[in-house]
Formats: sequence, structure tokens, C-alpha cells
Amino acid sequence: MSQEKLAKEIVELVGGEKNVESLVHCATRLRFVLKDDAKADKAKLEKTEGIIAVKENGGQFQVVVGNKVPEVYSAIGQISNILDDSTDKEKPRKAAKGLGGIIDIISSIFAPLLGVMAGAGILKGLLLIASNIGWLETTETTYTILYAAADSLFYFLPLLLAVTTARKFQGNMFVAMTIAGALIYPSIVALKSEGTPTDFFGIPVILMNYSSTVIPIILAVIVMSKLEKFFNKTLHDSVKNFVTPLFLLVIMVPLTLLVFGPFGVYVGNGIAAGLVAAFGFSPLLAGAVMGASWQLLVIFGIHWGLIPVFINNVAVYGQDGVKPAATASIFAQTGAAFGVMLKTKNKKLKTLAGSSTLTALFGITEPAIYGVTLPLKRPFIAGVIGGAVGGAIIGQAGTLAFASGAPGLLTLPIFYGPGGQGFPGLILGIVVSFVVSAVLTYIMGFKDPVEEETKSESTTSAQQSVRATNASDENVFSPIEGTIVELSEVPDPAFASGAMGKGIAIEPTVGRVVAPFDGTVTVAFKKKHALAVVSDTGAEILVHVGVDTVKLDGQHFVSHIKEGDRVQAGDLLLEFDIAQIKAAGYHTVTPIIVTNSANYEEVIPQATGQVSSQELLLKLSSGNVQEQK
Repeated sequence: MSQEKLAKEIVELVGGEKNVESLVHCATRLRFVLKDDAKADKAKLEKTEGIIAVKENGGQFQVVVGNKVPEVYSAIGQISNILDDSTDKEKPRKAAKGLGGIIDIISSIFAPLLGVMAGAGILKGLLLIASNIGWLETTETTYTILYAAADSLFYFLPLLLAVTTARKFQGNMFVAMTIAGALIYPSIVALKSEGTPTDFFGIPVILMNYSSTVIPIILAVIVMSKLEKFFNKTLHDSVKNFVTPLFLLVIMVPLTLLVFGPFGVYVGNGIAAGLVAAFGFSPLLAGAVMGASWQLLVIFGIHWGLIPVFINNVAVYGQDGVKPAATASIFAQTGAAFGVMLKTKNKKLKTLAGSSTLTALFGITEPAIYGVTLPLKRPFIAGVIGGAVGGAIIGQAGTLAFASGAPGLLTLPIFYGPGGQGFPGLILGIVVSFVVSAVLTYIMGFKDPVEEETKSESTTSAQQSVRATNASDENVFSPIEGTIVELSEVPDPAFASGAMGKGIAIEPTVGRVVAPFDGTVTVAFKKKHALAVVSDTGAEILVHVGVDTVKLDGQHFVSHIKEGDRVQAGDLLLEFDIAQIKAAGYHTVTPIIVTNSANYEEVIPQATGQVSSQELLLKLSSGNVQEQK
């Protein structure tokens, strides 16, 4: 399935563009905040090709699509206005409360940064290795340039967090960035470094080092967004565009330096110190708990609460001793998936487990967890046990992280510090976690779906044989009256490329769709813009009225069917208002697609120019081609 088609299906099945309050993505998930979760069709999403799993955590509706998530996210931006910051977000949903609300806020703020954070972290780790083994001297300009590339994200982190926080709370991103810039402005930094007594109109200012900090700017932007809404409602339209930013800067920069900055730094340092103390008390036990629980935290979305702590530790102490143990959990689930690949006799599961193992090695564990270990249960338990063993080894070894990045093979350099202390323990821990999980999975076993599949094959082989033997030419009569258009000329790549199947298109002159043959309605889209009918002999026809008309949310369409209805050739299925659809800015050219074209030797157009409703449109020649499983 193409990314554009997958994006369209996802948007439609989450309740349409109007139901989306916001969307961000992390390494493998599209993280929707929906206005009404009940409008999303979770069951159909889970069955959609290209979707690994669907989860509802922390006030978010999460669609797991694996490592192709950036492409799907981009495709959603191209087919909709969901990613447009200027989109009118009418009737926003109520914010989640409690722990769910906190997780939603943290994940929305940090998820857009994870990719570049991982890349910068890897580069920083490689530079640490290069300097430790003497390949590069820290005094060389080459090192200085590369280190600037690696460290700039972390140094200017408040600026980036200002953007994502402003997006989350619908504040002015440029004002937010200006506030963040003031915190790390050279003259403010100089006051701190030189120890200059500082006050604001006589009020003492406790200066902090705000580069790489997390909590102060998040608190500042949240308050800023609330004040911004107040000023925009209070001030006259003629002056609010420049007076509101003025008030925000005058109020928020001093307030942040006086209150939010010191408070945020103290809170962040306090949480970090608590976790460091836990590892100091019993590194073996703390490492085991982290290694066992990390993937459980990921499943429920709670891990987002620890990510700011990891970043804060690196910013404040230059290192973090909590995160390394979580790496064992990653490689443990990888080993469990590998164990499934070795043991299963189901070819599909073996392929899925193999590909999931490969992606998990690089830190993308969702395909392995949601597609393999969690559904089979015992392999997931084996991964938890392996993670505990590996985490204990890593914790006891005193391994440290010196930069941020998602744990995986490529990010191992971030754990290599001066002299390589603790790094051998990390390697031993992840190897042990992988091996223990793989061996336990193989020994404990699981319910292999191969038997069920074999039974299914035997019970359906006779049906397939009949289908292949009885296949005959199928006539498809035009469901619409209008002008024939080549499929390649449809302004939608998914149809024009033939990716959806062979067929033809019609520019309608009458807004009616009728049944192209005797058969059964298999799909009746909620947005009413499309439908699918299967004939009594197996031909599957999709009629999609217009291009991108899903965005009309059912306006200008009247459906006369529901899924499962029996229809006769010529029965009225759908009515639509051509003029209104065009007035709304949409094409009405209608693709008519044979979605199981692979089952036919030829799909031959039978009409040109003008075509009437129920005139012979396509001839399907089966050639007794057996349907592929």
C-alpha cells in the first residue's frame, strides 16, 4: 500500500480531519489527539495493511506504523490541513487530566525532537570515542566544528522546546522562541558566569545556566500561551498583533528568570538526584527493575515521564546513569522476536519476526512487540526476564550515557565515556539480555499459529479450486453517466498509477451511482464518497466519487446502502451534488477500479467518449487465473 493511500485511510478511520485536534509522531507512532475518540474506528485501523497496532494511552490515539512513520506523517500533511498550524481548531477536546494529561503533554513536546536528538547523540558519542582513542584531539578545529554540530541541539534545547510547547498549547511560536532566547542570551549568560549580583527593579534574580534545560521553558511557554489568549481577547484587533507580543515579552522574560527558571531547575535536579540515589543505593537492583520494566512503560506511554530526566541528567551532570539499563530491555525484546523466528513454522510469522528483529536492533521495537512478542504472550515475558538480567549487569557495571538518543546499535557510542569505563558492562548486558530472551522464548514456546493456518488452507482449498475452475469473463456496466477519462489522467497518484488496481474513470454529468452488476455491497464509507461492490462471481469494484472528497465529511452525498446489502444491476446506490462538490473546490472525476485486477488476465475498457448509466463499461477476462493467497 502506498504511503498516500495509507495516510488517507488513517485520517478517515480516526474520524476525519475535523476530528483531529493535533498530530505529532515519534520513531514509530502517529500520535493523534482527537476531539472525540468514539469517532475513530479502532477495529478497522488494526486490520488495515501497513498498521502494526493501535493504542490509546495518555490522552493520545496512537497508530503504530513502524519506521515508515515520517513518510506517512508527511503524506497526511499533503492530503490534509492537520499539520497546518493556522488551521481553525474549532471545538477542541477537553484536555486529559492526571497522569494521562502529563504524558500527553510530555510526549507531544518531545516526540518531534527524537529523530534529530538521536542523530546528534550518535555524533556526540562518536566524537567521544574518537577523542578517547586519539583519533581526534579536542583542540583540533575539525573536532570543534563536528562537536558544534553534535552539541548545538542540546545547548539550544530551550529554543526547540519553545516551538513544540507553543504548538501543543497553541501559543505564538516566535514569541516563545524569543523568551527562550532571552534565557541563553550572551549578556544573561555573562551575568551568571561572572557572578554579578542581579536584580529586576530591586527584586533579586537567582541566575541559572539555562542552556540544555527542559522544565523552565516548558513552564514559561504554558503560562505565556494562557496570557496570550487573554490579551488577544482583551485588546482591540487594530493593536493586538504587536501589543500582545510586547506584553508577553515584558511579563514573561522577567517572570521566567525570577520564578519559573529557578523552580524548574530545582525540580529537575531534584528528580534526577532521586533516581541517581536509587542507582547509588543498589545499582544491580535498580538496573534489573529498569531493564525489566522499560518496555512495559513504553506500552503504557509512561516512559515519557523519564525522558526529561535523562536529558536533565546529561545537561546538569554531563552524564546519566539511569538510561543505560533501559537498553537491556530493547535488546531483550529483540532476542525474544529472534527466538520466535527460530522456532515458528509459520512462514508469515517467521518473516515478520525476522524483519522485526532487524528493526529492533536499531531501537525500533514496536513491530517486534506489537506484531510478535506481545500477541504471543510468552515471548514478551521472556523479554521481560532477559531485560531484568541484562539491566542488572549494566547497572552493576556503572554504565553511563553521555548524550541523548534512543537505545540501539547505532546509538551505542553515546555510552562510551572517558576511558570506556562501564562500556564493556553495557555490551555484556545487552548480549546477555538478547541471548537469555531468545533461549527462554525457544524453551518456553508459544502457540504457533501454523496449525490453525494449515487447517484453514485445507478447508478452503476446495473453495479456491472451484473459484479457479468456474472463473469466467465478467461484464461491468457503467455505474455513472458521463464522459470517459483515462485512469492515468485522474489527479490522484494512488489511482492514476494503477496501484489501487486497473480500471477507468468517468467525469459525471449526472450525480447518481448505480450497481454495476448483481452482487453485494462490501464497503460503504462513512463519508459516503466511495463504495465497493463484489459480484456473485467474485469481481470487486470500487467507485470513488471525486478526488479528496473524503474531506467533505459526507456533505453533498446521499447514500442508499449499507454494508452487506444485496443489489441488482442498476439499483441506486449513491447520489451526489456535482455543482456543490465543484464549488467546494474538489474534482468530481470518478475512478472505477477493479481492486482484484490480479485475478484477471485482462481488464478491457468497452466504452469511449460519452457513456450512459448501465452501458457496458469494462470486460474482465479471467483466463482461469487462480486467485493469489
